[in-house]
Amino acid sequence: MVVSRLLNIISTKGDARAKNEVPSAKKTVSENAKLDATSPPTDDDLELWDHSGFMLRSDFDDHLTHSKWGAQGWCRPSCIPISIILILIVLVVLLPLLDHTDHKHLNNWRNESEFMCMSSCKISLVESIPVGMVYDNNSVVHKSTYLTWMDLINSAESTIEIAALYWTMKREDVYPDDSARYGEYVFDALVDAGRHRGISIKIAQNAPTQSNPNLDSEYLAKKAHAEVRSLNFAGLLGGGVLHTKLWLIDRNHVYVGSANMDWRSLTQVKELGLVAMNCSCLANDLAKIFEVYWQLGKEGKVPPNWPDSLSTKINVNRTMNFTLDNNRYKSFIASSPPPLSPKGRTNDIDGILHCIEKAERFVYISVMDYFPLTIYTTKVKYWPVIDDALRSAAIDRRITVRLLISWWKHSRESEDSFLKSLIDLTNSYKNVKIEVKRFIVPTNAELDRIPFARVNHNKYMVTDIAAYIGTSNWSGDYFINTAGIGMVFEDADHNNSHSIRQQLEEIFLRDWNSPYAHSMNASCFNRLDEQTKPKINHFMQFQSHHIRA
Repeated sequence: MVVSRLLNIISTKGDARAKNEVPSAKKTVSENAKLDATSPPTDDDLELWDHSGFMLRSDFDDHLTHSKWGAQGWCRPSCIPISIILILIVLVVLLPLLDHTDHKHLNNWRNESEFMCMSSCKISLVESIPVGMVYDNNSVVHKSTYLTWMDLINSAESTIEIAALYWTMKREDVYPDDSARYGEYVFDALVDAGRHRGISIKIAQNAPTQSNPNLDSEYLAKKAHAEVRSLNFAGLLGGGVLHTKLWLIDRNHVYVGSANMDWRSLTQVKELGLVAMNCSCLANDLAKIFEVYWQLGKEGKVPPNWPDSLSTKINVNRTMNFTLDNNRYKSFIASSPPPLSPKGRTNDIDGILHCIEKAERFVYISVMDYFPLTIYTTKVKYWPVIDDALRSAAIDRRITVRLLISWWKHSRESEDSFLKSLIDLTNSYKNVKIEVKRFIVPTNAELDRIPFARVNHNKYMVTDIAAYIGTSNWSGDYFINTAGIGMVFEDADHNNSHSIRQQLEEIFLRDWNSPYAHSMNASCFNRLDEQTKPKINHFMQFQSHHIRA
């Protein structure tokens, strides 16, 4: 169509030019005829016309006669339309190819303008460092989870939405240790927000059990006008729990991390999370996940199709691209399990595999549990998805893999076997390197009275390309029937400085090189002091196989 229109234009211009010039030619011929009316036409008369039939010759044409545009030149005027057609054909054929070459790059950043709502965003890593744990003076330590939660509550203007596994924020919920007061400060702030400040509080939680009756959320419902919905995963999916740890404030500020609504998560358990302030794009996408929980708490069943309002355009294939503190990021939010992921949402396990597969130099992992199994099912099943990805990365691409796995009173001895099998691959071939350390939070007789404390509860991974911060432990159950969230932040520029990824790498290396990290060369039990070891050995004989944190 374009070619046709151009040809019409060329033809029209050619006709117009001919109409303007032919009368001039006729006038010249007539004047010559008057000079010698009786003279027969001569060759000189005919030479008044350009042999191209295009235009009258002039003094200027004598130059053209010997140029490329002349009648005897290599580029006659009649070639112009053909030349244009050929140029158009070349453009039509080559432009899509050129566009395809840069399509991936352009596609990655085409939607950055859509996320201008991230322009005032501030994202920070936050931690809980257990009482008694001390790092070197030069070690990096981030803002505490406690202060972060208090800031979030105080910043709320209209809404606070929390997704939680359970609630034990007061000392009488667990054990009367003085460090419980920080949990009580947070709880009191929530009560005040709902009762006196008119803040709407919504809580989506795992269904109460005998061991976790969720008395705190019940109190918030009675005294702070909170709306509480409980999810029964046995009825929803035949098993699993709501394991997400999510805060949404005014759909503008967020917290995602490993910390439960438990005072121990503020003072007795090592936690890591992320807080994002004034990040409405991020908050609104996370809000869609919260809305999934909220709907399930009301309906009590997983719908055959999730409404379009809960779908997302932000995923591993179409990331949220934004610039923060002069650092360029590509980000997306993943969730588990698949039945709870509406259209467009990346599954949590796919987000993890994506980070491993994109790594070019290293993969560092810090999680409480690591099993290539489903460990909470009636029958234990082999689930090698992450394990295979790590082995492939180490062997196929010579990626350095490091795992920092917790060791505490509730660790299973069988975990050592799977970790050692990874270590055995080191030097099986040249430059194959997988290292494993167990992280032990120091304790004493007094602290040991606090149940289910003194553990590294982190759930993150950092590579030379991306940071992954999640809410799930790494066994198959958490990705099959348990609700969780994973947030991915990729460095989109190698020149990023002090990015989220780099900060997370610093935290990992701090812990990896700390006195609390112990090599797997020796038995875990040999790494514990003599006072603690017998007690743990005795406990292992009676430990529950259904403890989730």
